Amino acid sequence: MKRDGVLGNILWKFGERISAQVVTTVVTIILARILDPSDYGIIAIVSIFITFANVFVSDGFGSALIQKKNADNLDFSSVLSFNFIFSLVLYGILFFSAPYITEFYGEGFELLTPVLRILGIRIILSGINSVQQAYVAKKQIFRKFFLATLLGTVMSAVAGIWMAYAGYGVWALVAQYLINTTVDTIVLGISLKWWPGIKISFQRLKKLISYGWKILVSKLIISLFEEGKALLIGKIWTKEDLAFYEKGKVFPALIVTNIDASISSVLFSKMSEISEDPVAVKDACRRSIRFGSYIMAPMMLGLAAVSMNFVSVVLTDKWLPCVPLLQIFCIYYLFQPIHSANLQAIKAMGRSDTFLILEIIKKTFEAIAIVLSIFVFKSVNAIAITAAVLAVAFIFVNAFPNKKLLNYSIWEQLKDIFPGLIIALIMAGSVYMFNFLEFNKIVVLIAQVLVGILIYWVLSIVTKNSEYSFLINSAKNIFSKKKTVVAEGPKNDIGDEAIKEEAQNEDNCSDGGM
Repeated sequence: MKRDGVLGNILWKFGERISAQVVTTVVTIILARILDPSDYGIIAIVSIFITFANVFVSDGFGSALIQKKNADNLDFSSVLSFNFIFSLVLYGILFFSAPYITEFYGEGFELLTPVLRILGIRIILSGINSVQQAYVAKKQIFRKFFLATLLGTVMSAVAGIWMAYAGYGVWALVAQYLINTTVDTIVLGISLKWWPGIKISFQRLKKLISYGWKILVSKLIISLFEEGKALLIGKIWTKEDLAFYEKGKVFPALIVTNIDASISSVLFSKMSEISEDPVAVKDACRRSIRFGSYIMAPMMLGLAAVSMNFVSVVLTDKWLPCVPLLQIFCIYYLFQPIHSANLQAIKAMGRSDTFLILEIIKKTFEAIAIVLSIFVFKSVNAIAITAAVLAVAFIFVNAFPNKKLLNYSIWEQLKDIFPGLIIALIMAGSVYMFNFLEFNKIVVLIAQVLVGILIYWVLSIVTKNSEYSFLINSAKNIFSKKKTVVAEGPKNDIGDEAIKEEAQNEDNCSDGGM
C-alpha cells in the first residue's frame, strides 16, 4: 500500500477536511435557517453523553497503536475486538439510562429518550472507525479518508436537508449525524481493503494499555469538562441558551477541526516515527506551530471581525444572540496550533504520563473558573470568557515540558507565531471598520471577506513572511514534481524534501528568526 510523504499527507487530509467543510457548512446554514434553536438544544444534550461514551472506544488505544513502533495485525485486531464489545456495553448503559436522563432535564425534553437511543448507535460505529483511523495514520495513507468522508458528508447532508424541509424537526439532525458516521465507516473499510480479524490478545492489550490509559484518562477529563459545560448550561438556563452557546462555538470549531486537525493528525504519526531524535521532533513541532498559526490567525480574527454581519446574513437575525459567544470562541481557538503541536510532541515522545499531569493541572483551574462563572457571574457568556482567558494562559502550561524534552522554550514559540499574528491583527482591525458602513449587509460581508484576504496577502508579501514563502515554494515544487513525473517517472517524495529544504534554510538563519 503506497505511503504518502508528510506534505502529501497534510494535503490529502486538508483536502478531505475542506471538502467535508464546504458541504457541512452549507448544510449547517440551511438547517439553522429551517430548524428552531430548541431542536439544536436537544441534539446538544444528546451529544454530551455520546461524545463522552465515544472517548472510551475512540481515544487511548488509537494513540497507542500509532505510537507503538511495531504494531501489527494482532494489535489492531485486539483493539478492534475490545472496542466492539465495550461499545455494546456502553450503548446498553446509554439505552437503559435514557429515561432517567430525560427525567433529569424535565418538561420540554421528552424527545431525549428516543433520540438518545437512536443516535447512540454511533458509539458502536465509532469503536470500529477509530481502529480504521489509527491504521490510516500508522501507515500514513491519509488519502484513504477523502472518499469516505466526502460520501458520508454528502449523503447525510441530502438526508438531513430533505427531512428538515419535510418537517421532521430534530430527527433531521439525528439522520444527518447517524448516516454520516455509518457511511464513513463502511466506505473507509471498503477503501482500505484491510481487516485485522477478530482475534484478541490480552497480552498485547496490556502493553497498549500501559501507554494508552493515560491518554484515555486525559481525554475523559477533557470531555467531562467540555461536555459538562453544555450539560450545566442546558440544566441551569434554557435549551435556547445552550443552542446559542453551541452555535457560537460551532463555526470557529469547524475551522479548527479542518485545519489544525489536518496538521496534528499527520504530525503525531510522523513524530512517533522520529521520536528517538529530539532535534527532528523539535523541527516538526516548530513547523507545525508556525504554519498552523499563519493559517489559523487570520481566520479566527477575521471571523470575529465580521461576526455580526456573518450571523445576520448566513443564519438570520434569530441567531444574533450567539454573536458575542462566536467572538469569544474565536479567541479561544486562536492559539490552538501551539497547544496541539506541543501536546502531540509530548505524546509522540512516549510521555503520556506528562500529558495526563498537564490535563489534571489545567482542569483544576478550569473547574474553579466554571464555578465562578455559574455561581458568581451567573452568565453563559462568562463561561466562554473564562475559557478563552485560560486558553491563553495554558499556552505556557502546554509548552513547559518541551523546554526539557525538545529544548524548545515558550519564548521561542511565541517568537515563531508573532509575525503572522501581527499582520492578522492588522487585517482584522481593518475589516472590522466596515461594520460602521450603512450598506446592505450582504454587500458589506462580501467586501469584508475580499478586503481581508487582499490585506493579509499583501502584508505577507511586504513583510516577506516565511510561511507564505513556504506555501508558494511548496506549490511550485508540487507543480514541478507533477511535470517531472510525467516526463521522467516518480522521484523522491516532495513532501519530505520540501520540509528538509525548509529545515536546512532555517539552520542558516538565527534561532527563531523569520
